[in-house]
Parts: sequence; C-alpha cells; structure tokens
Amino acid sequence: MAATTAAPPEHAVRQFELQTPAWFASIPEWLRIGGFLVIVCGLSVVFRTRTIGGQYWMDEAITVGIASHSLSAIPGVLRMDGSPPLFYLLLHVWMQLAGSSEVATHTLTLIIGTLCIPIAFWGAWTLFGKRAAVIAAILFGSNAFITEYSVETRMYVLMTLLGLLSTIGFLQGFVRRRRRYVILFAVTLALMLYTHAWALFFGAASAIGVLTLWRISEPADRRSLLLDAVLAFVGAGVLFLPWLPTFLWQSAHTAAPWDTVPHFGAPVQLSRNVMGGDRVTMAIVIPTVIGLSGLVLRRNRLSDSARMMWMLLTISVGTLALAWIGSHITPAWVPRYFAPIVPAILLLAAMGMSRAGLLGVLGVVLSLAFLTNPASYSPAYKSDMRDVAAEVAPYLHRGDLVIVGQPEQTPLAYYYLPAGLRFANTIGPVRDPSFMDWVDALQRYRDADPWKVLPPLLNALKPGQQVVFIRPLTQGVQNWRASWTTLVRRRSAQWSEIIADDKQLKPVFWAPHTYDQACCVADSAVVYTKT
Repeated sequence: MAATTAAPPEHAVRQFELQTPAWFASIPEWLRIGGFLVIVCGLSVVFRTRTIGGQYWMDEAITVGIASHSLSAIPGVLRMDGSPPLFYLLLHVWMQLAGSSEVATHTLTLIIGTLCIPIAFWGAWTLFGKRAAVIAAILFGSNAFITEYSVETRMYVLMTLLGLLSTIGFLQGFVRRRRRYVILFAVTLALMLYTHAWALFFGAASAIGVLTLWRISEPADRRSLLLDAVLAFVGAGVLFLPWLPTFLWQSAHTAAPWDTVPHFGAPVQLSRNVMGGDRVTMAIVIPTVIGLSGLVLRRNRLSDSARMMWMLLTISVGTLALAWIGSHITPAWVPRYFAPIVPAILLLAAMGMSRAGLLGVLGVVLSLAFLTNPASYSPAYKSDMRDVAAEVAPYLHRGDLVIVGQPEQTPLAYYYLPAGLRFANTIGPVRDPSFMDWVDALQRYRDADPWKVLPPLLNALKPGQQVVFIRPLTQGVQNWRASWTTLVRRRSAQWSEIIADDKQLKPVFWAPHTYDQACCVADSAVVYTKT
C-alpha cells in the first residue's frame, strides 16, 4: 500500500478568549446566535435608513423608469440601456407591491443589504469558525460600500449578495470539496451574469482559482476537481444563454462613453469606496495581515485555511486585475462596480482578524468607531433635481417643453416633474423619457448640431407656452473629462446660449434658489415663456 502524506498542521495562533458569564452560557446556542444577528441586523438597519428617503440621482431614475415598464417589455428596453435584466425584473415586482417612491425602492435594496449579514455569518462559521462568523456579521453590517448602496436603487447591493453566496459556494465546493456547493456556485454565478457585466471578471478570476487548486491538488483529486469546474462554469454559461444574444448586441452598441480609462488608483479607491476611508482600512488590514501571516509559512501552505486565503485573494485581486485590463479596451471601471469582490475582501478580513487575537477585536472596535460618521464616506445628497423640479413645477403646464442639458438626466427630470410635459435633451426630442437610449449614443451626440436640432423645437412652441432648460453644473468638477462628459459640458453651454439669445423667449423664473452642493449631479434651470 502506498504511503500517504498528511498535510502539515496549521501554524498555531494564540487566541484571545473572553470569559462567558455562566448565565449567558446557559442560554441555548440557537437563541444566542439569533439574538446576536437580530441586534446586528437591527442596528445596521437603523444606521442605514438615515437617507432612505433621499432623492434619486440619474442612475436611480433610469432604473426606476425601466422597471416601470411591463415585465415583457423590460428586456427590450434594456437592449438600449446596456444592463442585464435581473434587478430590473425584481424591482418591477417590488414596485407593484410597494410603489415607486424613494422610500419604497430604497427599502428593497436595504432588505437585500441586510440579508448579507446572516448569510456572511453562516458562511464564515462553516468556513472559519464561530469567532470569524461574529466578526463577519459585524463587518458586513457596518461596511461602507454596503451601507451606501443599501439605500440606492441600483443593482450593486444585489451583486454583493450574489457575490457572497458565490464566494461561499466556491470555497466550500472547490477548496473544502463539499461538492453540493458547486451547484450553489454555478447558480449564483449565472445570477450574477444576469445582474451586472462585472460577473464576467469575477467568473474568470474564479476559473483562475480553480486552475491553481488543480495544480496543487493530489493527482488522484484532479479529475473530480476538473469535472466539477467544467460542470459549474458550463452550467452557469448554459443558464446565461437566453440573454447572450442581447449581451453581445449591447457590447457592440451600448458602451460607457462617460467613463475614463483607469490608472493606478485602485488601492485608494478600495480603501475609500469599499472600506470607508483610510483609517478604517488600516484598522482592518493590520490585524488581518498579522492573523494570516502564519499561513504563508511553508509548513502551513497545504492547509485548508491557507488555500481559502489564497482563493479569496485570487477572486478579489484577479477580478480587479481583469477589469482593469478590460477597461483599457472598453471603459468599465467605476468603484461602485467593485460589488462582486466586496464579500471576498470582508470574508478574508473576518478570517484574518479572527486569528489575530486581541488585536483582531481591537480592529473591529476601531473600524466601527471610524464608521460612525457615514457622511464621511456615503453622500446623502447625490442630486438636486427634486429641489429644482419642485421650484419650477408651478410654472409648467401640460404640453410645455423640458430640455435637459445632460441627456442621461432626462429620466430624472421626468420622474420629478409633473405629468403631461414634452421632453427633449441635447441630442434631440425624446420619445420615451423614462430611460436613456445608449445605443451608439456618443456618435449620435456628436452628430446633433445644436443650431440644427434646437430651433425646430423652439419654433414648434405656441405663444404662451413654457420651455425649461435644465443645465448640469459642471464648473470645477474633475470628472467631466471623458469623451461623453466633455461633450455634455460643451453642448449644454451651446444650447443654453442659443436659448438665452432667442428673442421669442422671455425668462420668467430660475432655480434653485438654495443649493446644498450635491456630490454627484447638480443642475440649474431657467423657465422661459414664448412671447
């Protein structure tokens, strides 16, 4: 019989143990766990609902506008938008039950974000133990990225939840070799593909992880590992096949011209946009590195913990690297797209901090203290369109014309302004203002000569009718440098000048009269009457 070689024992880590009172230890474990999760989830909900009624910015209005169409029409509308359909279909069903107000739609994402807490607790417990599970629940309950997007009507927190399930399924299925979890990985990967395009980078990084595991596995285990990998990735691909033709068409016609090519600021973006700031990052990273340091030793490199550590690093770093490279071909790099790797980062932190003893506990406490001021990492005022619309609405009547200087803000103006208005933007008349048509949008924008497109719109107005021009405030803003945003800046200035110089039009009102410095999208508006 051939001799077998057992994996060397893991590096021993001194653990910090708290003395549990006898009365607390007498409580059944299920009740202690349930009570802990209720407290963490409850505090997280209270903390994250401070801006649940905050006004939409343009991406949210586009999302709500698309979801307001019928279920059968949503895929066709998304063909012009460029996104996969899962979140929009889910939001449509939710809106039928709860309505389409800011509070209603933000409640959906809040629920999704809160679900991450018990799932992270369960996943970390089964993978790393009870201490890691407690830390994971706290990290997921307080994380800055999840906090921000739990009250934004977009797909990012859903992508985080699916990324969490997929990461757990990957570690359980391919590292622990609990093969039933391979199904969880395949299904959630397919759902991620139906949620956001960054699932492609996540899936590719996961495939790199499987190849790494295959290489370091015993020869007898390689065949089953490879078979499971083929079944998982092919299965996810088969589930995605119905959307594949639309995805390919979108890739050719609906890029992100508003985005810029990334440089080397990813670590800073991770620190500030995912973790919540440099202080939080240091509070988490230092104990994580110390706790995981023993796993890089030669005697521990074949342990399950070491493999899970390297796989979490492969998923997070690999996804970022592939996305960074891909964004030099077609722009697709925005910090909010980091959603699929947030779970891998936080699970890795929970794993490391649980092994760092007292230092890990101190890191959790400090990170919570640094996150108590959400205004430092999560903007509460992303747009002033609701304020602008409220001021100009009394001056508008059915049939009046609304011209939006930034085309993708048209659905935002449509959401907040009264019904019965006609809409146009600086590309031309808009047939359906509930969504943005991104099909070959940059070329259409370049071809839209203001001196040819605008005069017919103004000449069609009858005496006494109003036209309101909503212009984005772009002065001094650093992110107006992409091909699209540079053109928005120039076109909105040109249209504003033409309208102001038109002798048929008399300015009667302007807004806003107060400005609270919206972080992302700010506008001014002038109402004119045709004399």
